[in-house]
Amino acid sequence: MTSTSFLEELPEMCKDLFTQDGVLCKMSNGRPNSDPNSVGMLCLVENPNGTKSIEWRPNDLITVDSDGQDQEWAVVNTIGRRQRTLSGNMTSDYASARARIVRIPLAELKFFRSSRDNKQIQFSSKQGAWQYTFHCQHGNAEVFVANLRAHVITVKTRRNRNTYMVVETNPDAQVLNKSFAELDIFTENTSDVVWNMVSNFTERPYTSAMEAFSKFTDIVYYGNEATPVRRDRPGQPTADDLADLSYAEVENRIETRKSDEYEVVSLKPTLPPRPDIHRSSPLSTEKWDGLRDSEGRITEVEGVKQLIFRGGVAHTIRSSVWKYLLDYYHWDKTNSQIKALVKTKTQDYYSMKLQWRSMTAGQESRFSDYRDRKSLVEKDVNRTDRTHPFFAGDNNKNLVTLQDLLMTYVMYNFDLGYVQGMSDILAPLLMLFGNEVDTFWCFVGFMEKIATNFDMDQAGMKQQLVNLQQLLKFVSPDLAKHLAEKDSDNMYFCFRWLLVWFKREFSYPDIMRLWEVLWTGLPCPNFHLLICVAILDNEKDLLISKDYGFTEILKHVNELSMRLDVDLILSRAEAIYHQIIAATHLTDDIRLILGIPTVCGDPEKPDPEENGAQAKNGTEAKNGTEAKNGTQARNSTQDEGNVKSEDPSMEEVMYQIGFDMNF
Repeated sequence: MTSTSFLEELPEMCKDLFTQDGVLCKMSNGRPNSDPNSVGMLCLVENPNGTKSIEWRPNDLITVDSDGQDQEWAVVNTIGRRQRTLSGNMTSDYASARARIVRIPLAELKFFRSSRDNKQIQFSSKQGAWQYTFHCQHGNAEVFVANLRAHVITVKTRRNRNTYMVVETNPDAQVLNKSFAELDIFTENTSDVVWNMVSNFTERPYTSAMEAFSKFTDIVYYGNEATPVRRDRPGQPTADDLADLSYAEVENRIETRKSDEYEVVSLKPTLPPRPDIHRSSPLSTEKWDGLRDSEGRITEVEGVKQLIFRGGVAHTIRSSVWKYLLDYYHWDKTNSQIKALVKTKTQDYYSMKLQWRSMTAGQESRFSDYRDRKSLVEKDVNRTDRTHPFFAGDNNKNLVTLQDLLMTYVMYNFDLGYVQGMSDILAPLLMLFGNEVDTFWCFVGFMEKIATNFDMDQAGMKQQLVNLQQLLKFVSPDLAKHLAEKDSDNMYFCFRWLLVWFKREFSYPDIMRLWEVLWTGLPCPNFHLLICVAILDNEKDLLISKDYGFTEILKHVNELSMRLDVDLILSRAEAIYHQIIAATHLTDDIRLILGIPTVCGDPEKPDPEENGAQAKNGTEAKNGTEAKNGTQARNSTQDEGNVKSEDPSMEEVMYQIGFDMNF
């Protein structure tokens, strides 16, 4: 058979199992393609002998069969019409295109992966390098990967969840391959060392083991012989980094774990560099008006929240924007619908206000719960922000309005009633709106967001303190260690920050900006805990260098009031968030706190990338359970050693001390 006839018959002999067009061949056999702009089709094909291959064909081989049919209904022929000269031989253009076909037998495929936002696919048929790279113009590499996985047995490498290792069909080799992939003890360029060790182990166990692990160490740390470049694990300090540190600093970077038989010394994982975050300008009146349609609806809700998160809201439109952020107004309602809503809400407010205003002295005397709450409201109102001009002076009518609002809320939510700290939350709202109805319903919306802060058993607050402790240990382990040594790792000195959302730490303009940023829910749930971490991170050097104990730490934290830069803290908190999510050693505990889908460590459980919705729902359910059963979660954390005290009564005493010293 001549070469010409062989090429003629080859297309009919292979069967296309799947094809994907718009694919550029960037690298073949480890060398860049001579024509990097060559576009073609990536295919899965079945050969006559039953084997399968990956095949890339340039578009020179793809023509349109239009003979005898309307051009609008032309069929793409992926094999291509065979073109001949008058002499019967193939044209030189076709022969050249045929020579550029790339074929990868699946039997030789070792690894493959998708990268660059599903725009690139790479294949490897030998250890240590990616020999074939293809670029998908339509960004749909995952489609080809999904079809390829239907024809080969694969396992995901734990180091990169987008990289797949092909498991051999031999039962023994398949089990061993899967075990190695799950253990993650080698990468592409080290697996040959491990396999040689396994194959020779039965004949020369001691020698094979020592030789293999010696070479394995060289590859891990210095790369292959051709490229002796040290390879360091992400997030781990290099020897050059440690060379510039003092002995004490190096000692702090080393972690030792002991057992009865051995001691393991390793470098503690470190966070990646913290990015620089810059705040933007506030949402302006012009932008806000431009985001409404002709009937008054806000069409780009997520875009509005992004603008608010980045720069806050201009004070001139704050009273309007806050009604949406606090769920008093709905983003998708028209002006006429909002007008009807306000009318209804006004009637509801004054009906509830009339209920307590019309209560007689005799009724009060027989209603102890109401009487106690009214007394507490009166005491707190008389000492709320009395130095601020809005509430200063005797016989201030704004204090009367503040008391009326709180008493009406008692009637609105009698199960919760009034708890110390609510007057702090309400005061800025009243100053901004100056209107009882708007203030009340925005206060209701705010309380819905932080209702667990005021649980009678304080379970919600205690769980937040535990979550804050875990975040601090992850972000700043040296500060967390210092707090533990000073019996302050219970984080009770942050109680006031969390209870009233930093109300007493910032001026009115600053707390308004901070609150509206937090109300967006961006960039993650519990972002207010990262605000706490940012403040503590800013004070870390002072707390450690002066060796502050529990009392000094509490005193210092309280003295930070009105001395904090809100823009600096917001930028630092956002930078810490990006630092956390980029960490290679991110734990599921931290993921749950920040609402990030967890990574399942059990190979029998579903993969979170393939079950994103389940992971998200699981996170929400987990968070809901934690909020509901905060005390149980706290006790579990104590069992793990995060809180030293094992006496529940002593724990409550310490908690009460923290509460009293904050208020």
